[in-house]
Amino acid sequence: MRISRSTGAFSGLLLVVLGIWGGLVPFIGPYFHYSFGSTATWHFTTNRLWLDVLPGVAVVLGGLGLMRAGHRISGGTASWIAIVGGAWFAVGPAVSLLWEHSSGPIGAPLYGSTRRMLELVGYFYGLGALVVALAAFALGRFVTKPALVSEPVVDELAAVETSAPAAAVPVASAQPAAVRAAEPVAPAEPVALAEPVAATEAVATPEPMVADATAPVRRRPLIGRRRAADREPDTAATRNPGA
Repeated sequence: MRISRSTGAFSGLLLVVLGIWGGLVPFIGPYFHYSFGSTATWHFTTNRLWLDVLPGVAVVLGGLGLMRAGHRISGGTASWIAIVGGAWFAVGPAVSLLWEHSSGPIGAPLYGSTRRMLELVGYFYGLGALVVALAAFALGRFVTKPALVSEPVVDELAAVETSAPAAAVPVASAQPAAVRAAEPVAPAEPVALAEPVAATEAVATPEPMVADATAPVRRRPLIGRRRAADREPDTAATRNPGA
C-alpha cells in the first residue's frame, strides 16, 4: 500500500548521518585524538572492515531507503536493514572474540578513562543502540500509518457520490407533465369534522310566584284602631251636643 514519503524521511536522514559516522570514525578519529589501538589516520584492517565499515554501509542503505520509501514493504525492508546494521555495531566487538584473542579486534581504546569510555560508546555500543532505536521508530510509523487512497479509487468514490442523488429522485418527477396530468387522481378522503360543541345549559329561571286563590287572606287586626277611636271621640259631636 502507498504511504506518504515523509513518513521515514527524517529518521532516514539521521540514520544516514550515523552510518557515515560509524564507517569513517576509525579512520578520521585520530585527527582529534579519538581512536583505538593506533593514532595513525586511515589505517585499514580487516577487523575495521567487518566491525565498522560494513555495518556503517548497512545503516546508510537503510536510511536512504527510508527517505525514498513510498510503500509499507519498502519502508519496512529499509528499517530492518538499518536495525541489523545498528545491532552489529552494538554486539560486533563481543562477537569478534570468536576469531581474535587479543585485548580488542581493532586495538584497545587510547588515552584517559573518560576518553576511553567515549570511544567505546561512540564507536560501538552507544552508536548501535541509537541506530536500532531510530530504525525501530521508523518501522513502527510505516506499520501504523494509514495508506493513501489511489487515484482510481478516488474517481470511483466521486462517481458514486455524484450518482447517488440522481438515483434517489422519484420516478414521478422524471415523467412529462402531460403523462402526469392524464393519470387519474385518487379522490381525497373526507375529512372528519369535529364534533359540535355542546350548547351550554340554560340557566334555570325562578318561576313567578302566583298567589293561591284558595288560601285565606290574612288581615291585620283592628284592635288598635278601635282603641284609638275610643280614646279620640268625634270632635264634632263634642262641640255640638244638641245636633
